[in-house]
Amino acid sequence: MVLKVNGQVIEEATVQEEAERLRPHYEQAFADQPADQREAQLLDWSKENVIERVLVAQDAQAHGGEVTEQEIDATIERIKKQYADEEDFAKEYSGQALAKLREDIALQLKVERRLDGVRKKAAKPSEAEIREYYERNREQFRSPEQVRVAHMVKYVNWQTSEADALQAMRQAKKDLDTGALFEGIVDRYSDCNDRGGDLGYVARGQMVEEFEDVIFHLSAGQVSDVFRTRFGFHIAKVYDRRPSDIRPLKDIREQVDDALRRQKEDQAVEVFVDELRAAAHVEEQ
Repeated sequence: MVLKVNGQVIEEATVQEEAERLRPHYEQAFADQPADQREAQLLDWSKENVIERVLVAQDAQAHGGEVTEQEIDATIERIKKQYADEEDFAKEYSGQALAKLREDIALQLKVERRLDGVRKKAAKPSEAEIREYYERNREQFRSPEQVRVAHMVKYVNWQTSEADALQAMRQAKKDLDTGALFEGIVDRYSDCNDRGGDLGYVARGQMVEEFEDVIFHLSAGQVSDVFRTRFGFHIAKVYDRRPSDIRPLKDIREQVDDALRRQKEDQAVEVFVDELRAAAHVEEQ
């Protein structure tokens, strides 16, 4: 199979390379399809991707403006930094390879410039669109349940045995039960006493499971018993609880505006590419 896109020849190997690039994600997403149908559709999608990429490149060559040697040099300098040694870059890119790299960079800069111009023409989100997006996607803006917690811990390691760590925390708990303030004994007993052991607000998934199983069952102001995690023995105190709740629009307006703006920019690029595809002359031999 050989493609001609507005007269430009695209070899079958280019389509096959695109298919191999897409294959891992594609086969996972469409694992329930028969293998022959899956392969045929993968090739069709790969072919369309290649055609669209060629069309964008052709348009950029014609309308992407001029690229200066300084812009190309600056990009090459960034590429060089990805190599451990500049000599390694020189070995890979010299002579014709370097000339080809400069051509590719110039084209890529033109493509980026052209697509940036398309994105800039996208309309800004209106107030009505912002509110509609927020209402339609409210669950995306739900804050998780959180607790503000402090803890004291005695690590079990080469310096402190299991028995010694447990004994230290039991003594700390005894002090608390007889009226000592949690904040007043953290420095005395804990291996982690920065800010009085205060961890701030934490949500599920931030701490180890054994720790979360305890703190998310405590009420505000409550102190736990001594408990074990993979790190050692702890005592925790919860200061405050915040239930799961949907954040108000006023707190996330910028986030919503950014999401809508990106959506509109992506749609503008899709329309642009669709227009190039509709006007293109594509032959398959």
